[in-house]
Amino acid sequence: MAEINQEVEKKSEEKPKNNLYATGKRKNSVARVWLVPNGKGQIKINKKPINEYFSRSLLHMLIKKPFEIINNNNFNVIVSVKGGGLSGQANAIKLAISKALVNFDQKFRVDLKKKGLLTRDSRVVERKKYGRRKARRSFQFSKR
Repeated sequence: MAEINQEVEKKSEEKPKNNLYATGKRKNSVARVWLVPNGKGQIKINKKPINEYFSRSLLHMLIKKPFEIINNNNFNVIVSVKGGGLSGQANAIKLAISKALVNFDQKFRVDLKKKGLLTRDSRVVERKKYGRRKARRSFQFSKR
């Protein structure tokens, strides 16, 4: 019984309770973000540093874009993300960070909204239809 209580305590240390929380979605990815004010700008994604989780520098820039717009990088970011591919996950994290920053201070809303960072990208994969090879591609047709 004591072991179970210890495990619960460990989980609460990873994701701080009294800090800023937001979620973001893109394609099949869902990101949950906790912002810790007065931090050093560290970003941890699924308990790994950003450099380990995303190897492409383009995705690093995408995730850090909300902080560049508000000219403030004094937040530690803890991210839990699942589903989809790397690009979808990075965009979901970007949206969640933007929402959390607005929860922190409403002044950031104008700048982030102007750059389109608070808008959820609703594009998803079109479903496959019966009688076709893919969503729109039909089967090969032979005249003879």
